[in-house]
Amino acid sequence: MSEPCCPTGGGAQGNVMILACSGGSNVGQLSNQAAVELTLEGFGKMFCLAGIGGHLSGFVQSAKDTAAMVAIDGCQIGCVKAILEHAQVPLKAYVVLTDLGIEKNKNFTLERGTLERVKAAVREACKDLPTDVSSGPACCT
Repeated sequence: MSEPCCPTGGGAQGNVMILACSGGSNVGQLSNQAAVELTLEGFGKMFCLAGIGGHLSGFVQSAKDTAAMVAIDGCQIGCVKAILEHAQVPLKAYVVLTDLGIEKNKNFTLERGTLERVKAAVREACKDLPTDVSSGPACCT
């Protein structure tokens, strides 16, 4: 039996759609890894940013329909934010890693302490998102 692709549960924040940068720098990879770990911890569900960027209708509609979403950009270039704006998806919660004092570089050895700081910042950014969401982000349809 297969599991549902969008399980409910994980508390109020278990329903947060997580959209992360995965660019070619340490902050891009920190964004992506934080999204993976937060998903595994039940905080939210990582969602396919590439599907939104490709304007695939199911992905775009799912992003528009979700009540709780966080976008994680690695740097001020703001690729995640730009993708959402281009697809006319409203930004709900937003974190930029370089705004946290993390210097952008090409060192792909991610430090645990830095990763934990990123995850804490994402959780903090989501604190005002709706908590009465009854189901998780819509599946990739």
